[in-house]
Amino acid sequence: MAHTLIVIRHAKSDWDVPVSDHQRPLAKRGRRQAPPVGRWLAEHDLIPDVALVSSAQRARETWEMVAAEIGASAPQPQIAEAAYTFSGALLLDLVNTLPDASAIAAVVGHNPAVEELVRTLTGQAASLPTAAIAVVDVPSWPAARRGSGRLVTSGRPADGTL
Repeated sequence: MAHTLIVIRHAKSDWDVPVSDHQRPLAKRGRRQAPPVGRWLAEHDLIPDVALVSSAQRARETWEMVAAEIGASAPQPQIAEAAYTFSGALLLDLVNTLPDASAIAAVVGHNPAVEELVRTLTGQAASLPTAAIAVVDVPSWPAARRGSGRLVTSGRPADGTL
Protein backbone atom coordinates (compact mmCIF):
# COMPACT_ATOMS: atom_id res chain seq x y z
CA MET A 1 0.00 0.00 0.00
CA ALA A 2 1.42 3.37 -1.00
CA HIS A 3 1.55 6.14 1.58
CA THR A 4 1.08 9.86 1.14
CA LEU A 5 3.20 12.41 2.96
CA ILE A 6 1.98 15.99 3.23
CA VAL A 7 4.93 18.26 3.99
CA ILE A 8 3.78 21.60 5.40
CA ARG A 9 5.99 24.57 6.08
CA HIS A 10 4.67 26.66 8.99
CA ALA A 11 2.89 29.91 8.15
CA LYS A 12 4.58 33.33 8.39
CA SER A 13 5.93 34.04 11.87
CA ASP A 14 6.12 37.34 13.70
CA TRP A 15 9.72 38.53 13.94
CA ASP A 16 8.69 41.67 15.86
CA VAL A 17 7.83 39.73 19.03
CA PRO A 18 10.84 39.67 21.41
CA VAL A 19 10.88 35.94 22.15
CA SER A 20 13.17 33.02 21.34
CA ASP A 21 12.99 31.39 17.91
CA HIS A 22 11.19 28.42 19.43
CA GLN A 23 8.49 30.63 20.98
CA ARG A 24 7.91 32.91 17.96
CA PRO A 25 4.16 33.04 17.12
CA LEU A 26 2.44 33.50 13.79
CA ALA A 27 2.18 36.95 12.29
CA LYS A 28 -1.15 38.35 11.10
CA ARG A 29 -0.21 37.27 7.58
CA GLY A 30 0.53 33.77 8.89
CA ARG A 31 -2.91 33.57 10.49
CA ARG A 32 -4.38 34.36 7.06
CA GLN A 33 -2.10 31.86 5.26
CA ALA A 34 -2.72 28.76 7.39
CA PRO A 35 -6.50 28.17 7.01
CA PRO A 36 -6.36 27.76 3.20
CA VAL A 37 -3.97 24.83 3.73
CA GLY A 38 -6.63 23.00 5.73
CA ARG A 39 -9.36 23.86 3.22
CA TRP A 40 -7.19 22.60 0.34
CA LEU A 41 -6.45 19.34 2.13
CA ALA A 42 -10.15 18.80 2.89
CA GLU A 43 -11.20 19.64 -0.69
CA HIS A 44 -8.67 17.14 -2.06
CA ASP A 45 -9.56 14.41 0.43
CA LEU A 46 -6.05 14.46 1.90
CA ILE A 47 -6.96 14.17 5.55
CA PRO A 48 -3.94 12.89 7.47
CA ASP A 49 -4.25 9.97 9.85
CA VAL A 50 -1.35 11.40 11.83
CA ALA A 51 0.22 14.85 12.09
CA LEU A 52 3.81 15.25 13.30
CA VAL A 53 4.22 18.88 14.30
CA SER A 54 7.37 20.73 15.31
CA SER A 55 7.32 21.87 18.91
CA ALA A 56 7.92 25.49 17.79
CA GLN A 57 5.02 27.83 18.57
CA ARG A 58 4.55 28.90 14.92
CA ALA A 59 4.31 25.28 13.76
CA ARG A 60 1.81 24.35 16.48
CA GLU A 61 -0.34 27.40 15.64
CA THR A 62 -0.17 26.54 11.94
CA TRP A 63 -1.45 23.02 12.59
CA GLU A 64 -4.24 24.30 14.87
CA MET A 65 -5.52 26.52 12.06
CA VAL A 66 -5.13 23.79 9.42
CA ALA A 67 -6.94 21.28 11.64
CA ALA A 68 -9.78 23.73 12.33
CA GLU A 69 -10.48 23.88 8.60
CA ILE A 70 -10.32 20.09 8.21
CA GLY A 71 -12.80 19.67 11.03
CA ALA A 72 -13.54 16.73 13.30
CA SER A 73 -11.59 14.26 11.16
CA ALA A 74 -8.30 16.11 11.73
CA PRO A 75 -5.91 14.15 13.94
CA GLN A 76 -4.65 15.52 17.22
CA PRO A 77 -1.09 16.69 16.64
CA GLN A 78 1.86 14.66 17.78
CA ILE A 79 4.18 17.42 18.95
CA ALA A 80 7.66 16.29 18.00
CA GLU A 81 10.67 18.05 19.47
CA ALA A 82 12.74 16.29 16.80
CA ALA A 83 10.71 18.05 14.07
CA TYR A 84 12.06 21.38 15.35
CA THR A 85 15.01 20.95 13.04
CA PHE A 86 16.50 22.52 9.96
CA SER A 87 17.78 19.14 8.69
CA GLY A 88 15.88 17.17 6.08
CA ALA A 89 17.70 13.99 7.13
CA LEU A 90 16.33 14.28 10.66
CA LEU A 91 12.80 14.81 9.30
CA LEU A 92 13.23 11.70 7.16
CA ASP A 93 14.18 9.75 10.29
CA LEU A 94 10.83 10.82 11.80
CA VAL A 95 8.94 9.81 8.65
CA ASN A 96 10.54 6.37 8.82
CA THR A 97 8.99 5.83 12.27
CA LEU A 98 5.39 6.60 11.28
CA PRO A 99 2.91 3.80 11.93
CA ASP A 100 2.31 1.68 8.84
CA ALA A 101 -1.45 1.77 9.45
CA SER A 102 -1.39 5.51 8.68
CA ALA A 103 -1.92 5.89 4.94
CA ILE A 104 -1.65 9.69 4.99
CA ALA A 105 0.66 11.66 7.27
CA ALA A 106 1.41 15.35 7.65
CA VAL A 107 4.68 16.84 8.86
CA VAL A 108 4.65 20.51 9.89
CA GLY A 109 8.16 21.92 9.99
CA HIS A 110 10.72 24.49 8.96
CA ASN A 111 12.96 25.39 6.07
CA PRO A 112 15.41 24.29 4.88
CA ALA A 113 14.43 20.91 6.37
CA VAL A 114 11.07 20.60 4.62
CA GLU A 115 12.52 21.42 1.19
CA GLU A 116 15.44 19.04 1.81
CA LEU A 117 13.02 16.28 2.80
CA VAL A 118 11.04 16.65 -0.43
CA ARG A 119 14.20 16.84 -2.56
CA THR A 120 15.67 13.77 -0.84
CA LEU A 121 12.53 11.69 -1.29
CA THR A 122 11.73 12.73 -4.86
CA GLY A 123 14.92 14.08 -6.43
CA GLN A 124 12.92 17.18 -7.30
CA ALA A 125 13.16 20.65 -5.82
CA ALA A 126 9.96 22.12 -4.44
CA SER A 127 9.90 25.71 -3.27
CA LEU A 128 8.14 25.81 0.10
CA PRO A 129 7.65 29.40 1.26
CA THR A 130 5.60 29.91 4.42
CA ALA A 131 2.29 28.01 4.45
CA ALA A 132 3.24 25.97 1.38
CA ILE A 133 2.78 22.24 1.06
CA ALA A 134 4.22 19.38 -0.93
CA VAL A 135 2.38 16.11 -1.44
CA VAL A 136 4.70 13.14 -1.85
CA ASP A 137 3.79 9.50 -2.44
CA VAL A 138 6.17 6.94 -0.92
CA PRO A 139 6.07 3.12 -0.95
CA SER A 140 5.85 2.88 2.85
CA TRP A 141 7.10 4.85 5.84
CA PRO A 142 10.06 2.55 6.62
CA ALA A 143 10.99 2.39 2.91
CA ALA A 144 10.92 6.17 2.45
CA ARG A 145 14.45 7.07 1.41
CA ARG A 146 16.43 8.93 -1.22
CA GLY A 147 14.63 8.74 -4.54
CA SER A 148 11.81 6.48 -3.32
CA GLY A 149 9.06 9.09 -3.55
CA ARG A 150 7.06 10.86 -6.22
CA LEU A 151 6.19 14.55 -5.98
CA VAL A 152 2.45 14.77 -6.65
CA THR A 153 2.09 18.53 -6.25
CA SER A 154 3.41 21.51 -4.34
CA GLY A 155 2.54 25.14 -3.78
CA ARG A 156 0.85 27.58 -1.45
CA PRO A 157 -2.94 27.26 -1.18
CA ALA A 158 -3.34 30.86 0.06
CA ASP A 159 -1.89 32.12 -3.25
CA GLY A 160 -3.74 29.68 -5.45
CA THR A 161 -0.39 28.27 -6.61
CA LEU A 162 -1.42 24.70 -5.99
